[in-house]
Amino acid sequence: MKFILASGSERRQELLRRIVKDFDVKVSNFDEDEVIFKGDLNSYVEELAIKKGEAILENVDEDSIIISADTLVSYSNNILGKPKDKEDAFRTLKTLSGKVHKVYSGVSIYNTKTKERLTTSLCTEVKFSELEDNQIREYIESGEPLDKAGSYGIQGFGGVFVEEIKGCYYNVVGLPLNATAKLLKDIIK
Repeated sequence: MKFILASGSERRQELLRRIVKDFDVKVSNFDEDEVIFKGDLNSYVEELAIKKGEAILENVDEDSIIISADTLVSYSNNILGKPKDKEDAFRTLKTLSGKVHKVYSGVSIYNTKTKERLTTSLCTEVKFSELEDNQIREYIESGEPLDKAGSYGIQGFGGVFVEEIKGCYYNVVGLPLNATAKLLKDIIK
Protein backbone atom coordinates (compact mmCIF):
# COMPACT_ATOMS: atom_id res chain seq x y z
CA MET A 1 0.00 0.00 0.00
CA LYS A 2 1.29 3.43 -0.95
CA PHE A 3 1.18 6.41 1.42
CA ILE A 4 0.52 9.94 0.19
CA LEU A 5 0.71 13.18 2.10
CA ALA A 6 -1.64 15.77 0.58
CA SER A 7 0.46 18.72 1.72
CA GLY A 8 3.49 20.65 0.57
CA SER A 9 4.26 21.70 4.15
CA GLU A 10 7.85 20.83 5.02
CA ARG A 11 6.88 20.70 8.70
CA ARG A 12 4.17 18.09 8.03
CA GLN A 13 6.54 16.07 5.86
CA GLU A 14 9.20 16.08 8.57
CA LEU A 15 6.69 15.02 11.22
CA LEU A 16 5.07 12.31 9.09
CA ARG A 17 8.50 10.71 8.55
CA ARG A 18 8.42 9.84 12.26
CA ILE A 19 5.41 7.59 11.60
CA VAL A 20 5.70 6.56 7.93
CA LYS A 21 9.14 6.00 6.45
CA ASP A 22 8.21 6.15 2.78
CA PHE A 23 5.50 8.35 1.30
CA ASP A 24 4.83 10.53 -1.71
CA VAL A 25 3.86 14.17 -1.51
CA LYS A 26 1.03 15.51 -3.65
CA VAL A 27 0.24 19.14 -2.98
CA SER A 28 -3.46 19.77 -2.60
CA ASN A 29 -4.56 22.90 -4.40
CA PHE A 30 -7.93 22.93 -2.67
CA ASP A 31 -9.34 26.45 -2.25
CA GLU A 32 -10.00 26.74 1.48
CA ASP A 33 -12.49 29.56 0.85
CA GLU A 34 -14.90 26.89 -0.44
CA VAL A 35 -15.49 25.71 3.13
CA ILE A 36 -17.75 28.01 5.14
CA PHE A 37 -16.92 28.48 8.83
CA LYS A 38 -20.11 27.82 10.80
CA GLY A 39 -18.79 28.53 14.30
CA ASP A 40 -17.36 25.10 15.28
CA LEU A 41 -13.59 25.18 14.85
CA ASN A 42 -13.12 21.40 15.24
CA SER A 43 -15.66 20.65 12.50
CA TYR A 44 -14.15 23.34 10.32
CA VAL A 45 -10.55 22.01 10.44
CA GLU A 46 -11.84 18.46 9.93
CA GLU A 47 -13.76 19.50 6.82
CA LEU A 48 -10.73 21.39 5.48
CA ALA A 49 -8.54 18.31 6.02
CA ILE A 50 -11.07 16.07 4.24
CA LYS A 51 -11.37 18.44 1.27
CA LYS A 52 -7.60 18.72 0.93
CA GLY A 53 -7.35 14.95 0.69
CA GLU A 54 -10.24 14.69 -1.77
CA ALA A 55 -8.61 17.28 -4.02
CA ILE A 56 -5.74 14.94 -4.90
CA LEU A 57 -7.85 11.79 -5.50
CA GLU A 58 -7.94 12.25 -9.27
CA ASN A 59 -4.12 12.09 -9.29
CA VAL A 60 -3.98 8.78 -7.41
CA ASP A 61 -3.82 5.71 -9.63
CA GLU A 62 -3.08 2.89 -7.18
CA ASP A 63 -4.31 1.71 -3.79
CA SER A 64 -3.17 4.33 -1.34
CA ILE A 65 -3.53 5.80 2.11
CA ILE A 66 -4.03 9.56 1.74
CA ILE A 67 -3.10 11.69 4.73
CA SER A 68 -4.29 15.29 4.81
CA ALA A 69 -4.36 17.93 7.52
CA ASP A 70 -5.18 21.54 8.25
CA THR A 71 -4.14 23.75 11.16
CA LEU A 72 -5.53 27.06 12.30
CA VAL A 73 -4.96 29.49 15.12
CA SER A 74 -7.88 31.06 16.98
CA TYR A 75 -8.19 33.84 19.49
CA SER A 76 -11.62 34.71 20.96
CA ASN A 77 -13.17 32.37 18.36
CA ASN A 78 -11.66 34.45 15.52
CA ILE A 79 -9.44 32.62 13.05
CA LEU A 80 -5.97 34.09 12.69
CA GLY A 81 -4.69 33.01 9.30
CA LYS A 82 -1.35 33.60 7.65
CA PRO A 83 -0.46 37.29 7.73
CA LYS A 84 -1.04 39.38 4.61
CA ASP A 85 2.11 41.41 5.29
CA LYS A 86 4.49 42.47 8.06
CA GLU A 87 2.03 44.89 9.65
CA ASP A 88 -0.66 42.21 9.75
CA ALA A 89 1.87 39.88 11.45
CA PHE A 90 2.65 42.63 13.96
CA ARG A 91 -1.05 43.16 14.77
CA THR A 92 -1.57 39.43 15.23
CA LEU A 93 1.42 38.95 17.52
CA LYS A 94 0.50 42.07 19.50
CA THR A 95 -3.01 40.62 19.97
CA LEU A 96 -1.59 37.30 21.22
CA SER A 97 0.90 38.97 23.58
CA GLY A 98 0.29 37.86 27.19
CA LYS A 99 -2.80 35.87 26.23
CA VAL A 100 -3.95 32.30 25.66
CA HIS A 101 -4.95 31.29 22.15
CA LYS A 102 -5.97 27.96 20.66
CA VAL A 103 -4.49 25.94 17.84
CA TYR A 104 -6.74 23.45 16.05
CA SER A 105 -5.64 20.72 13.66
CA GLY A 106 -7.82 18.41 11.66
CA VAL A 107 -6.38 15.17 10.27
CA SER A 108 -8.08 12.99 7.70
CA ILE A 109 -6.88 9.62 6.45
CA TYR A 110 -8.49 7.93 3.48
CA ASN A 111 -7.94 4.37 2.26
CA THR A 112 -8.62 4.36 -1.50
CA LYS A 113 -8.92 0.56 -1.56
CA THR A 114 -11.57 0.18 1.17
CA LYS A 115 -13.06 3.70 0.72
CA GLU A 116 -12.80 4.13 4.50
CA ARG A 117 -12.08 7.57 5.94
CA LEU A 118 -11.07 8.40 9.51
CA THR A 119 -10.93 11.99 10.68
CA THR A 120 -10.15 13.70 13.97
CA SER A 121 -9.31 17.10 15.35
CA LEU A 122 -7.39 18.40 18.34
CA CYS A 123 -7.14 21.67 20.19
CA THR A 124 -4.04 22.87 22.01
CA GLU A 125 -3.97 25.96 24.22
CA VAL A 126 -0.89 28.16 23.92
CA LYS A 127 -0.06 31.04 26.27
CA PHE A 128 2.30 33.76 25.12
CA SER A 129 4.32 35.86 27.53
CA GLU A 130 4.08 39.65 27.27
CA LEU A 131 5.89 40.71 24.12
CA GLU A 132 7.65 44.01 23.56
CA ASP A 133 7.18 45.78 20.24
CA ASN A 134 10.88 45.52 19.40
CA GLN A 135 10.77 41.73 20.04
CA ILE A 136 7.85 41.39 17.65
CA ARG A 137 9.47 43.53 14.94
CA GLU A 138 12.78 41.65 15.22
CA TYR A 139 10.93 38.35 14.88
CA ILE A 140 9.00 39.59 11.84
CA GLU A 141 12.27 40.68 10.20
CA SER A 142 13.48 37.07 10.46
CA GLY A 143 10.77 36.22 7.91
CA GLU A 144 9.64 33.21 9.92
CA PRO A 145 6.10 34.37 10.78
CA LEU A 146 5.10 35.45 7.28
CA ASP A 147 3.89 32.04 6.06
CA LYS A 148 2.39 30.71 9.29
CA ALA A 149 -1.11 30.76 10.73
CA GLY A 150 -1.12 33.00 13.77
CA SER A 151 2.11 34.63 12.54
CA TYR A 152 4.47 32.36 14.47
CA GLY A 153 6.17 28.99 14.39
CA ILE A 154 6.48 27.26 17.76
CA GLN A 155 9.22 24.99 16.38
CA GLY A 156 11.35 27.99 15.39
CA PHE A 157 12.24 31.35 16.87
CA GLY A 158 8.56 31.93 17.75
CA GLY A 159 8.85 29.23 20.39
CA VAL A 160 10.56 31.80 22.62
CA PHE A 161 7.20 33.59 23.01
CA VAL A 162 5.48 30.48 24.40
CA GLU A 163 5.12 30.56 28.17
CA GLU A 164 2.83 27.55 28.51
CA ILE A 165 1.18 24.89 26.39
CA LYS A 166 -1.74 22.61 27.24
CA GLY A 167 -2.16 19.78 24.79
CA CYS A 168 -0.19 18.31 21.92
CA TYR A 169 2.93 20.24 20.91
CA TYR A 170 2.95 18.62 17.45
CA ASN A 171 -0.60 19.81 16.91
CA VAL A 172 0.76 23.37 17.06
CA VAL A 173 3.53 22.49 14.59
CA GLY A 174 0.93 21.18 12.13
CA LEU A 175 0.51 17.40 12.47
CA PRO A 176 -0.50 15.82 15.79
CA LEU A 177 1.72 12.73 15.77
CA ASN A 178 -0.10 10.60 18.35
CA ALA A 179 -3.54 11.16 16.81
CA THR A 180 -2.22 10.59 13.28
CA ALA A 181 -0.47 7.35 14.28
CA LYS A 182 -3.68 6.06 15.89
CA LEU A 183 -5.74 6.84 12.78
CA LEU A 184 -3.18 5.10 10.55
CA LYS A 185 -3.18 2.02 12.78
CA ASP A 186 -7.00 1.88 12.70
CA ILE A 187 -7.34 2.34 8.95
CA ILE A 188 -4.64 -0.19 7.98
CA LYS A 189 -5.71 -3.03 10.35
